[in-house]
Amino acid sequence: LHGVGASMFFVVVYMHMFRGLMYGSYRNPRELIWILGMVIYVALMAEAFFGYLLPWGNMSYWGAQVIISLFGALPVIGEPLAEWIRGDFVVSDATLNRFFAFHVILLPLLLSLLVYLHIVALHKVGSNNPDGVEIKKNKDKDGNPVDGIPFHPYYTVKDTFGIAVFMTIFLAIVFFVPELGGWFLEKDNFAPADILQTPPDIVPLWYLTPYYSILRAVTFEWLPGGAKVWGVIAMGAAIVMFFFLPWLDRAKVRSIRYRGWMFKTALTIFVVTFVMLGFLGTKNPDHIDLFFFKNVIWAQIGLVLYFAFFFLMPIYTKLDRTKPEPDRVG
Repeated sequence: LHGVGASMFFVVVYMHMFRGLMYGSYRNPRELIWILGMVIYVALMAEAFFGYLLPWGNMSYWGAQVIISLFGALPVIGEPLAEWIRGDFVVSDATLNRFFAFHVILLPLLLSLLVYLHIVALHKVGSNNPDGVEIKKNKDKDGNPVDGIPFHPYYTVKDTFGIAVFMTIFLAIVFFVPELGGWFLEKDNFAPADILQTPPDIVPLWYLTPYYSILRAVTFEWLPGGAKVWGVIAMGAAIVMFFFLPWLDRAKVRSIRYRGWMFKTALTIFVVTFVMLGFLGTKNPDHIDLFFFKNVIWAQIGLVLYFAFFFLMPIYTKLDRTKPEPDRVG
C-alpha cells in the first residue's frame, strides 16, 4: 500500500508539473509558487530515496550504495561526505536508522512547512487557469473577480470526484497488480539485502530514472575530473533547470492555448524525451532496447534534447508567433 502509494503520488506530481508547463503557471506573478513547488519536488525525491532503503531489500541496499557513492565524486570532500551520510564505511544499520529518522520525522515536517508556504503563496496571487488570464483584473462592485467562482461547492465537488477516480485506480492496482510489471515493486527487492550479491542491474524506482539515465549518459572520460563528476553535475543541473523556467520563458502569453508551433513542438519533444530517459534508466546502458543504437546512445541524445528545451527557451519563446490573449476567461 505504501510503496504503490508513493508511485501513484509521483504520477500526480508529474501531472501537476506538466499542467504548470502547459498553462504557464510559473510565469509572473507566480514565480515564488513555482520555486516553492520545485523545492517540494526535490524534498519528495529525498523522502522517496530515504524511504526506499527501509524495506532492506537487495535492490534498496545497492541502490542506496550507488546513490550515496555519487557524493564521493565531489572533489576533496566527496569521500568524507559519503561516509558521513552513511554513518559507516558501507550502508549498514547506522544508515538504516538515520534514514528512518529522515523519512519518518525530518522530511515530513519539512514538507508540511513547504506545502503550507506553497498554499500561502498561492492564496496571495491566486491560482492560474487554462487561459492564463489574470481574473483579478476584472472585478465586480464588491471587489470580487467577475470570472471567479467560490471554492465551495465548485472546487470541493471537482476535487472530490478527482480523488474518487484516483482512489479507484490506486486501489485497483494495490489489490490486483501491486508490482505493475516491476515498475512499482521490483522483483529484486523481495530478496533481503545481501552485501555479497549485487543485482544484475541497479536502478532506482521509475520516478527517479530520468535523472539516473542522465547520470549514466555522461561517459566521456576525457572531461576534466572524469565522467562520474560530470554525470553528477548533469543530473543535478537537470533538476535545477526547472527553477529558472520563470525567467527563461520570454513569451507574451502564458497558456499553451495561445502559443505558437515552436513552444508546442518543444514541449512535446521534452515530454517524449523525459519518458524515454525514464525508460532507459531502467535498462542496461549497453543493451539495445529501442531502435538500432545502444541505450547509452539514446540516453545521450535525450540528454541533449532535455537541456536544449531549457537553454533554447529564451529564443524560441521570443520568436514564436502567439495568438492574442483574451481579457477574460473564455
